Amino acid sequence: MPAIGLLNLNKPVGITSRRVVDMVQRLDRGVKVGHAGTLDPLASGVLVLCVGAATRLIEYVQRMPKRYRASFLLGRESATEDVEGEVIELADPPIPAREQIDTAARALVGEIQQRPPAYSALKIKGRRAYDLARNGQEVELAARTVVVHRIDVLGYEYPALEIEVECGSGTYIRSLGRDLAQSLGTMGVMSALLRTGIGVFSIESALDPESLTKENWTERLLPPRLAVERLPQVTLDREQTRRILSGQTTAGTDFPQDAAEIAAIDEGGRLIALLAPRGNGLFGPTRVLSAGK
Repeated sequence: MPAIGLLNLNKPVGITSRRVVDMVQRLDRGVKVGHAGTLDPLASGVLVLCVGAATRLIEYVQRMPKRYRASFLLGRESATEDVEGEVIELADPPIPAREQIDTAARALVGEIQQRPPAYSALKIKGRRAYDLARNGQEVELAARTVVVHRIDVLGYEYPALEIEVECGSGTYIRSLGRDLAQSLGTMGVMSALLRTGIGVFSIESALDPESLTKENWTERLLPPRLAVERLPQVTLDREQTRRILSGQTTAGTDFPQDAAEIAAIDEGGRLIALLAPRGNGLFGPTRVLSAGK
């Protein structure tokens, strides 16, 4: 049976997210692997990989709230907004009080407008922003709406600031630190970033990628249904399962009729498909996982 499932890995500092994907793919050359949310080389922590047919669920993991612990140096700036770029120390910058930082952090909680960093993987006319920036082109990305659920100040001893953030998809933590510093009349660069969780996936249960071998890696796969744990779930009987796997519609008295999408689980507890309403109380598959786990 082809490998299918999710891997909760702890990406180390110094390598790209793509490198972690390559490490897993080398364990089984025939398997498809994708990650659900990039971490820069400077960052470490939770990186969820989707394997096999579970790659169809990447966007559902990406939608999950994310948790970070980030360190910044105030009174400094860099083009990359972190210490990966050339860091310039400001001349005689203001030194904010802890109370000022707490107040500024609270102002950044909620639905906010955030301008992504020039050195990011976002595309401008088909080219990555960081490629344009590295070639000396001026990059000014438009602000976009992101959601910040909370910001907690964990520690502060100027110039070092440590915060904990819970946020929605698309939020750049280094840009959050940039905006926090600017609201205090200064600048800041990110010096470290740890992603401590994505939805149900936590750093405490994340695996070291180096611990995976050709013999054990499939045993570390988590059930695909964890990727859609926020969706309503229904259990299908054998006939309903057969119809869905054949691309047909089915009905069920326990199906939530007002749901835009539901997760279909077979009698063995495996996610087999995602369903959407087709009218007249019927639901049909939008994404099928031919082999669940």
